[in-house]
Amino acid sequence: MIDTHAHIRQGDEQKIEGLECVILSASNLSDSAENIRLAETNEKLLPAIGIHPQDIPEDVDGTLVNLEELLKEHKEIVAVGECGLDFSREYDLNTQVRVFKGQIELSQKYNKPLIIHSRKAMDETIAILASYQNLRGVIHCYSGGKKRINKILNMNGDWYFGIDGNLTYEPGLQEVLMGIPKDRLVLETDSPELTPVPFRGETNFPEYVKYVYEMVSKLWGLSIEDTENQIDKNAWQLFKLR
Repeated sequence: MIDTHAHIRQGDEQKIEGLECVILSASNLSDSAENIRLAETNEKLLPAIGIHPQDIPEDVDGTLVNLEELLKEHKEIVAVGECGLDFSREYDLNTQVRVFKGQIELSQKYNKPLIIHSRKAMDETIAILASYQNLRGVIHCYSGGKKRINKILNMNGDWYFGIDGNLTYEPGLQEVLMGIPKDRLVLETDSPELTPVPFRGETNFPEYVKYVYEMVSKLWGLSIEDTENQIDKNAWQLFKLR
């Protein structure tokens, strides 16, 4: 089992027992550097670096330069993100787009997949991604409904859908899941948020991704072993883990 999206800090209880690996997503430069440090402490922790659309610093150009320096220096980085658009609260559209495009271009230059964050901005996010060639990535915590699945699959590049612990308690998301091709699904915790049943309301941990696997197994009507093999294969291909 693989948790393809978690937020962990130094000193946090990690709870990664039973997992093959955990992709550490970043929201800012500090997170990015911390992910690299954490990865040095445990071979199961794999770092991503990126700037969340609601965590953009004033020095946009300098921040993008710093991200590129990390990509140059640390070959162990497996992805750029999370990055994208977020219109859920006050935002500066031009700045969000500028930082998003800057990270897309870094992902192209260094051949890294993108971890895409899109909240209340799915159509705008798709429009930007569709304007590029030869990208690959995951739409993290997918919330675009059934109607946008084909739009994403038809974009140029190689795209996956990340599904989180809310699958265990949201019937609507369970219906959406059934429209996602089996070879395009990866699973996440987004820990410490979005804790699945039976721990909903408590702190989330990467190892709780097993409850998301179990729900997918139930919905697909497959054994947990077959479900795990398919989803893990998808993650290996997306993040080039093997």
